Amino acid sequence: MSQTVVITGASGGIGRATAREFAKRGARIGLVARGRTGLEAAAREVEQLGGKALVLPTDVADHEQVRAAADQVEAEYGPIDVWVNVAFTSVFAPFTEIKPEEFRRVTEVTYLGSVNGLRAALSKMEPRDHGVIVQVGSALGSRSIPLQSAYCGAKHAVNGVASSIRTELMHKRSNVKLTVVQMPAVNTPQFSWVLSRMPNHPQPVPPIYQPEVAARAVAFAADHPQRKQYYVGFSTALTITAEKFFSGLLDRYLAKTGFDSQQTEQKAAANRPENLWEPADGDSGHDFGAHGEFDQRSHNRDPQVWVSRHARLAGVGAAAAGLGVLGVLTRTTKH
Repeated sequence: MSQTVVITGASGGIGRATAREFAKRGARIGLVARGRTGLEAAAREVEQLGGKALVLPTDVADHEQVRAAADQVEAEYGPIDVWVNVAFTSVFAPFTEIKPEEFRRVTEVTYLGSVNGLRAALSKMEPRDHGVIVQVGSALGSRSIPLQSAYCGAKHAVNGVASSIRTELMHKRSNVKLTVVQMPAVNTPQFSWVLSRMPNHPQPVPPIYQPEVAARAVAFAADHPQRKQYYVGFSTALTITAEKFFSGLLDRYLAKTGFDSQQTEQKAAANRPENLWEPADGDSGHDFGAHGEFDQRSHNRDPQVWVSRHARLAGVGAAAAGLGVLGVLTRTTKH
């Protein structure tokens, strides 16, 4: 039996790849994002892969718009089985160069947008005592890095609210499940449209993974939501483990490397698009697709996903990762 799925941030990146992954199953998918051009392109891909698609231009920062999108999906496709919160935005700049209204906007989209998705999903799922919510998190929700204070703060908050709601559902003995998939650096279009005040073109911190790796993990988590969280990418496991045990060393390491590692050697274009306030793929915009500009440097597979699916082995892997990163950071901070 095919599922009814809602995906926020579905016009590009991880959300776009996740829509394709569920489409292969014949799912009925509500595609939620601001940019109509990207959404309509995503809908065509979904239909070509055997799914059904409903285009829902929505600003997730507005809870009324999110609620209306949920109502429309259920009116068209019936009860929502899976809700995936992906939508976000960011600003690449030192904290003192981010305007208050920009910081607020990142928080409203990335954090409150996730909260609005949670609220809409639970309003539909709890009365039926059925459904799965997958929160797309980030390693940066456990370990912040320079130049992304607004995004890191919002992703920390995403983890916090998810943990709180998860325990509330457990207290109620609810059959509605909530899980988080913690992501590494992913080759998405955000590096083409993020608002940046850095001199050079922004880039994800290597190692970089293709959005399809992330999408497969999201689909697996939706099928197996009993776990609190899943890690995608060895770098994610290593970063989260290192933060628990070697936070001070990480501070010094990131202070030394975190600025250069988030910029290419190419100067930033003066006319590059910015999607903080308006979608870069709006009504007359350009479809950016799922992939960013770093295909040649991105991994199509991830052994860590296998480890994350096997809880007992994951503990062993995390311990090994911690020992490994201690050696790396010790050598780095001595130079």
